[in-house]
Amino acid sequence: MPVMPEIGAFGEADLLIVIDVQNDFCPGGALAVAGGDEVVPVVNRVARRFAHVVLTQDWHPPHHVSFASSHPGRKPFEVVDLAYGQQTLWPDHCVQNSKGAEFHPGLDIPHAELIARKGFREAVDSYSAFYENDHATPTGLGGYLRERGFRRVFLCGLAIDFCVGYSALDARREGFEVAVIEAACRAIDLQGSLAQAWRAMAEAGVARFADLS
Repeated sequence: MPVMPEIGAFGEADLLIVIDVQNDFCPGGALAVAGGDEVVPVVNRVARRFAHVVLTQDWHPPHHVSFASSHPGRKPFEVVDLAYGQQTLWPDHCVQNSKGAEFHPGLDIPHAELIARKGFREAVDSYSAFYENDHATPTGLGGYLRERGFRRVFLCGLAIDFCVGYSALDARREGFEVAVIEAACRAIDLQGSLAQAWRAMAEAGVARFADLS
C-alpha cells in the first residue's frame, strides 16, 4: 500500500484541493453539513501552507438529476437506480448562479489557481473532482494536474464521506499520492457513510492526517 512521505515543506509538486466550501453546505444552506462552517478558518490556515491550491464548486443546473424534486414522489436522501448506478437524492442545492452555490464568504484563498466546477451536466451527478458519478467521464482535472507536474494531492472540505472521499479515491486512481486533512473536513454521515468512506480510502492507500500544524 502506498505511504505518503512524511510532511515537511510543501513544494512545487504538492497541491491542495479544497472541496465545495459553499454556502449550501454550511449551516443555513439547502444541504447543510453539521459544522460545515467550522472548516473555513482551518481551510484558510492550511491553504497558506501551499503555493498551489485548486477550489472545486458544485454547480448544478435547475432540475438536476440528483435533486429529489426532479423525481415525483421521491424525498431527499432516498436512493434510486439511474442509468449510471445508484444515486442518493438531495434537496435542490448549489444551483448555478444562486447564493447557495457561492463560496462561503469567510473562505480566503486569494492565491487559488483554478476553480473546477462539477455537477453541471443535468443527467449525471458528480461527487468527485476527477470523474462524474458514472466513474467513466473525466472532468479533466487529472490531466491538468499531470501537466502542471503535481505528484502529491491533499484534500479537505465538504463533505468527507461524499465529495472529498470520492475525489480522494479518484486521485489515487489517477496515480497521485493522496492525503486527506481531517480537521479541515466535515461529514454528512448517512447510514454509516463516514466509516465506509474512511475504510475505502484506507484500502486505496489514501493517507489520513488529523491536521497540518
